[in-house]
Amino acid sequence: MWRFLLLLVVLFLLVQGWYLAHIVAWRWYAPGSSAFMQVRLEEMREDNPKAALRQQWVDYPRISPNLKRAIVAAEDAQFLAHEGFDWDGMQNALEKNLRKGRVVAGGSTISQQLAKNLFLSGEKSFMRKGQEAIITLMIEGVLDKRRILELYLNLIEWGDGVFGAEAAAQHYFGVSAARLSPGQAAWMAAIVPNPRYYDGGAATGALNRRVARISRDMAAVRVP
Repeated sequence: MWRFLLLLVVLFLLVQGWYLAHIVAWRWYAPGSSAFMQVRLEEMREDNPKAALRQQWVDYPRISPNLKRAIVAAEDAQFLAHEGFDWDGMQNALEKNLRKGRVVAGGSTISQQLAKNLFLSGEKSFMRKGQEAIITLMIEGVLDKRRILELYLNLIEWGDGVFGAEAAAQHYFGVSAARLSPGQAAWMAAIVPNPRYYDGGAATGALNRRVARISRDMAAVRVP
């Protein structure tokens, strides 16, 4: 039994070391892909074996400050203040979900979302959430806020097979990520929770209200 437990501890440490090694490397190198991107590509190729993702890495200075502010305003207003977890945000999201009787808000920070997208599957379990928390601590401990936001903006899903700010800006507006206007940036930030739905051109009152709120909050947001 002791040998078995020791083996489990060693395996656990090896897995965490594998995650940590990748995060350290990504201080200087751009990830070629992410776990979530690979899952989406496999799903797309079930219908079309030749399907491909659209994604192009752009460095932080080549992403519009409008989009940076819009994303932080929409997804993680305390991004610069917290160390990976926004406990007040999680509490507020829980209370809102209880009032509505369904999940209408999430409390995940940008760092938590990045941890999930980079390494983990979409399954919902306590084990997965625990691993997400460990990876989030690694990300916050190894990378500065600017690099975290740079990775996030280049890797999140923004449409059907569309990943990252550059591909999304070209896809929706025909401009580079550097040239996004405040209104375009607010709209792109607003669709992040359900990008494939809005990729089809859907426009709802809820989306318009979210765009308006993000536009209103952008001016007060600080970004790295």
